[in-house]
Amino acid sequence: MRANTTVVYCAIDSLISLSHKALTGFPEFLEALAEAGIPCVWITSRNRMHLDASLRKFGHSAPFIAENGAGVYLPEDYFHLRPAKTTRLGRFTCIPTAALQPAAKDALDTLAEDTGTSVVPLRMLSPRELSQNIGLPQHEAELLRQRDFDELFFFAGAGDEDIQKFREEAAKRNLNLHANGAMWSLAVGANLRVCLRDLSKLYDRAMRTQAFKIALGTEEDAAELSSLCNRALMLSQRKDTDAEPTPQTATRKAIPLFTPETWDVALEAIQTGRHR
Repeated sequence: MRANTTVVYCAIDSLISLSHKALTGFPEFLEALAEAGIPCVWITSRNRMHLDASLRKFGHSAPFIAENGAGVYLPEDYFHLRPAKTTRLGRFTCIPTAALQPAAKDALDTLAEDTGTSVVPLRMLSPRELSQNIGLPQHEAELLRQRDFDELFFFAGAGDEDIQKFREEAAKRNLNLHANGAMWSLAVGANLRVCLRDLSKLYDRAMRTQAFKIALGTEEDAAELSSLCNRALMLSQRKDTDAEPTPQTATRKAIPLFTPETWDVALEAIQTGRHR
């Protein structure tokens, strides 16, 4: 790891599609960060198996946080010193915050039964049904549902009141729910704050100083992340000029997402992040 005291935590779900296509300019931005020796930690709702194609395509060699804060995934020998609590998952060392499967599977089944809510877990769909619902080829869709920690599902005929009751009961049981369009995920104990805390400790030790944390992502993807970092760069997806601008403060900067200068502005803000 190069001498550097900044770490970028980037929420990638709106920047890299499920079919592994990145927004224009984003791959070059990642390359520029790597050349500057600035680690870029990906934050995603996706799982490691489906994410693997994107990791390889864009040469991502830094840690990532997957399944909505369920765990931190460390590439082999990325840090010289390992944390105490880890588990091996595929080719990664993982610092888990959530309980491993089948904990989420069992919790979803129990919660649905206790609340009388009809849900359809992705594990119950045939390969063809899964592909049609996700909009991916069958082999890609199959990777998406092979989760380490959380359980993906759809509500079946549930109204707003039913979903609210479901969410309230989930919170009482320390279950984490996240919505992504029509699809939802449930995990037992996932915690993005703890993921950042544990990973930041490793970076602090490696850099021998307290790393400066910069959040990067859209409002939709990085709302929680932005509150956990020293500075936030929020990518605005608004295209209409009459829309209300995103508020800016000393620790929060809004950057229009769909402009030729987007990634140059983001890179400059990251490189001068401590001084503004």
